Amino acid sequence: MTSFLGQHQNRLDAKGRVSVPSAYRAVLKELTGSSGMILLPSLTHACIEAWPTPRFNELLNSFNALDALSAEYENLATAYFGCACPVEADKDGRILLPDWLLKHAALTDAVTFMGIGATFQIWEPAAAASRAAAARAKARERQEALVSVGTPVIIGKAAGA
Repeated sequence: MTSFLGQHQNRLDAKGRVSVPSAYRAVLKELTGSSGMILLPSLTHACIEAWPTPRFNELLNSFNALDALSAEYENLATAYFGCACPVEADKDGRILLPDWLLKHAALTDAVTFMGIGATFQIWEPAAAASRAAAARAKARERQEALVSVGTPVIIGKAAGA
């Protein structure tokens, strides 16, 4: 399996360490050969994004299409390069979350890991539950809209789209 799936809750210790779920560590090992990842503050939510290094590099390679002197490049580079926090899980599968990322995601004593396919997110548990409910509602609305006009839905996508 090379996708991050499901939700897992773990405790955050007093030093800001949390154990990455074993299923997620297995995906990281398969993709990278290690338990390393890049952490970023999400640009759209109060959570931490965790990117396997190869997938993070693919994202950064997409910046090559931009003019390196443009404001767009500078903004993206600052948001991604400037906020990137490489981490490696220890022998017990724990990572240390820096204080500034803990504050960004409002994490205190428990965290929810949420798989979103190619990456995963680290959330405050109540915020994760709220986000998951909102995402399901939006997905259901989209599916119902497509079905109501007679468009077959195949894995969240209109057939022929």
